[in-house]
Amino acid sequence: MIAYAITDLTDFSIEADMIVYRDKQNANYASDAEKFIKQAKKLSFSKILLHTDYKLAYDLQVDGIHLTSSQSNDIEKSKALGLFVIISTHTPSEAKEAERLGADMITFSPIFSTPNKGEPKGVKVLKKLSSILFIPVIALGGIITEEHIELCKNNGAKGFASIRFFKEIIL
Repeated sequence: MIAYAITDLTDFSIEADMIVYRDKQNANYASDAEKFIKQAKKLSFSKILLHTDYKLAYDLQVDGIHLTSSQSNDIEKSKALGLFVIISTHTPSEAKEAERLGADMITFSPIFSTPNKGEPKGVKVLKKLSSILFIPVIALGGIITEEHIELCKNNGAKGFASIRFFKEIIL
């Protein structure tokens, strides 16, 4: 099960397989992303990604990009730069389109209740979606316990992504 940490921290020690730097409110995103990458490369992540800015991800030579659901047009541009691409999806049709356009993985959310993210999709929808896609589905949204992770795994997710799960570990 892939553990995918979503963080805005630049000084961390998170135990995860993959990590993405996401800080939507940061006016110094590029310089902080550089600090993040330097720190992350000291650890054993299989993939280090940036959020939304595929040109910056390429310039800073990270493994890939995590695109928002409204950035499906950037999948092919990111792939052309040799980036590993994950894109956020919230419906089965978005997920199928992302796969068609060449995304390497998708996140699908929210699986469980999470602040300001709408009605949870639940594990039944996750299971159905996982069965119709050829690329890995990473469950996202409200995953804060080992039980949540196990439910996602048992319903077809190849991994889980979380903000709060990893923050709880390091606090």
